[in-house]
Amino acid sequence: MLELRDEVYTALRQQAESAGVPVSEWIAIALEQKSGLLNKHQTEAETEAARQRFRRHAGAIDLGYATGANNDSIDADLMRAYGGDIT
Repeated sequence: MLELRDEVYTALRQQAESAGVPVSEWIAIALEQKSGLLNKHQTEAETEAARQRFRRHAGAIDLGYATGANNDSIDADLMRAYGGDIT
């Protein structure tokens, strides 16, 4: 049995939720990585599952407008930010 202070458990639970894994799995992974005792090699399925969890975060932020590499728009934004003339 592992006993943790409430504030430690709360922080670990929040991290696990952010990663989309159960808190018990998050703690086990953290202990394995921190200890360095286990040099666990992931199977291809585990690697793909981790990749899919990571991809769920892609596009999670929507600015409400399209962004891109429009140099004229970028130049105008910089001129406004630095108080220049945007002619």
